[in-house]
Amino acid sequence: MLLGIDVGTTGAKAMVYTEDGEARGYAFREYGILYTKEGYACQDAEHVWSRTKEAIREAVREEGTHIRSISISVQGDAVIPVDCNRAAIGYAQLGMDYRGTEEVQICESRLGAEKIFATTGMRPHPMNTFIKILWMKRHDRPLYEKTYKFVTYADFIMGKLGSSDIVIDYTMAARTQVFDLCEKRWSEEILGVFGIDQGKLGTPVPSGTIVGTIDRTLAEELGISRDALLAAGGHDQTCAAAGAGITEEGMALDSHGTAEVLTAVSSQPKLGKVMFDSFYPCYNHVLPGRYATFGLNHTGGALLKWYVEEYCREDIRLAKEQGIQVYDYIIGRLPQPPSHVMVLPYLNGSGTPHCDLRMRGGILGLTMATGRYDIAKAVMESLCFEMRLNMERMEQSGIPIRDIRCAGGGARSAAGLQLKADIMGVPVTTLKVREAACFGAAILAGRAIGLYKSMEEIQRLVQTDITYEPEEVSRNMYDERYRVYHGLYDVMKPVMSRVGKEDAENIT
Repeated sequence: MLLGIDVGTTGAKAMVYTEDGEARGYAFREYGILYTKEGYACQDAEHVWSRTKEAIREAVREEGTHIRSISISVQGDAVIPVDCNRAAIGYAQLGMDYRGTEEVQICESRLGAEKIFATTGMRPHPMNTFIKILWMKRHDRPLYEKTYKFVTYADFIMGKLGSSDIVIDYTMAARTQVFDLCEKRWSEEILGVFGIDQGKLGTPVPSGTIVGTIDRTLAEELGISRDALLAAGGHDQTCAAAGAGITEEGMALDSHGTAEVLTAVSSQPKLGKVMFDSFYPCYNHVLPGRYATFGLNHTGGALLKWYVEEYCREDIRLAKEQGIQVYDYIIGRLPQPPSHVMVLPYLNGSGTPHCDLRMRGGILGLTMATGRYDIAKAVMESLCFEMRLNMERMEQSGIPIRDIRCAGGGARSAAGLQLKADIMGVPVTTLKVREAACFGAAILAGRAIGLYKSMEEIQRLVQTDITYEPEEVSRNMYDERYRVYHGLYDVMKPVMSRVGKEDAENIT
């Protein structure tokens, strides 16, 4: 048996699999985020570990003594200061914590954003782990000095499980903005320029490397075999890509949750101008000889959730009376042709390829005949338009996408999946194992003990479900709508950047 753990932003999942990929146990535990100040997003990492243990204990209840290997998938870009006993001595700063804007400017002024990107595959950004470490050094020097290691959730959870050293897998190291992508080691130049002690960072190792055996006391507490090996895991997007069988160029995973992420794979690092200008990272895949990048829409499923909760309260009531999900109720009432209105889905700023936090959302083309279902359809269309925009920009950077597989909440709606295929113009396929990140972690656990040695074996292990092909008539209509949508950003940006409440107060 294999155990795959996924430590996400707001919850931890644990799943037990047979070596043939059959799920034998599952559990989920939720936890929260602390928004202590404007721009701050923190977490109690010890509480996350406690909840993760609860999920593991429940998931392994039937098969724990048969588990041979364990690996993890984790949220990206968080940083946790720990002491020599691997205990957190401060809150985790999450990827969505944007307090480090001044540190980004310092990085760019001292080394240049292009140079940092050419070395690390990451351009300076407040979400990056290194920016957060630099912020702590500048603004909380006592904590910086007291910290034994700055860890991500990858090295934090693996350390709690009992790894023999504090180790960070290549995928998470490559997301820090201080890891030399080609040399696969910490960049002495970047660390030196900013006076960051390399000894405060974990030891980078490839994903799937055996890094120890589970702590014996913990094994007894959780009901897991004391001989279970620990394998270095990976960033959740790359683990999910592995769990979806995204192993070759031309393939991509669309993960549709609170945010929507389009993860693509390449056989060589992509560090050109289009990648840089589009804010696309380039970092290690969990699978050897592969690199990953992704396009990101911050709002994703959160946009539809916001719209439904704010403007579809009658639908919520009616769906409850009928005993169905409100989203299913609304989707069943959407107009068939493209909506006559357009939504700009930038309620939390724009994601890639623009990454402008000042951009705002909007609804265009309203008439007296517009109903709430027209707007709901436009919301769903806008999310697909954003992913098509990213798909086309990735192709310009040398990463073509011909086949999309879907995971997450968006993979449950047949109408939504057909819409995605029609707008993006490529086949869209669902997976029989929906928890792709847990499955990807389990694949890494299996590789550590000699299973799934080739990409072909991983492809055979991953079972797809339904494929939605673009329908020609709908695709042609959406091609025209997309051309309109594509031109809206530059037209609306000067206006939208000024209509926020804070900016509006200063307009004369």
